[in-house]
Amino acid sequence: MVQSSVDAIKDLRAQTGAGIMDCKRALEEVGGDTAKAYDLLRERGVALASKKAARDTKEGVVDSYIHSGSKVGAIIELSCETDFVARTPEFKELAHDLAMQIAAMAPTHINSDALSDKEVTNQQEVCLLDQTFIKDQSKTIRELINDMVARVGENVVVRRFQRFALGE
Repeated sequence: MVQSSVDAIKDLRAQTGAGIMDCKRALEEVGGDTAKAYDLLRERGVALASKKAARDTKEGVVDSYIHSGSKVGAIIELSCETDFVARTPEFKELAHDLAMQIAAMAPTHINSDALSDKEVTNQQEVCLLDQTFIKDQSKTIRELINDMVARVGENVVVRRFQRFALGE
C-alpha cells in the first residue's frame, strides 16, 4: 500500500466532500493517484445513493429561481431525511442550482419512469436527472445529487418542480 500524503487527502476531501478516512483508503487503493481516487469515490457515492434510495425523505426545502428580466422562473421541492441537512448551505445551494437548471433547460419530467414512447427518444432533454448540469458540463443532475448523497449521508430526492415562462 502507498502512504497517502496529508495534502493529497485534504485536496481529495475538498473535491468530493467524503470523509478523511474514505479519502485515505481510496488514495491507498489506487496507489496515490488523485484522479483515480476521485473516480473511485464517485463510484462509491453512486453505490451509497442506491443503498439510501429506499429511505423516507420528509424534510427538505422549496427554492425558486427567477431569471433576470423576470420572464422565466422555476420552483423546486428538494427533499432529504433530516432538517439538519435541509438547513445546510450546500443543500440550499443544490436546490437553487436545480431551480436554475429547470428554468434554463425546461425539463418536463424528473426521471424516465413516466415517459411516453414519443418522449423516450429525447430523454436527456425532458428528464431533469438525465440532463447535463449547466454549471459543470462534466456532470449530470443525477451525478450531482449522488454527490450530495455521498457528502451528507442521506437520501436526497427531487420531489417535484414547475417551470414558468411568460406566454407559455
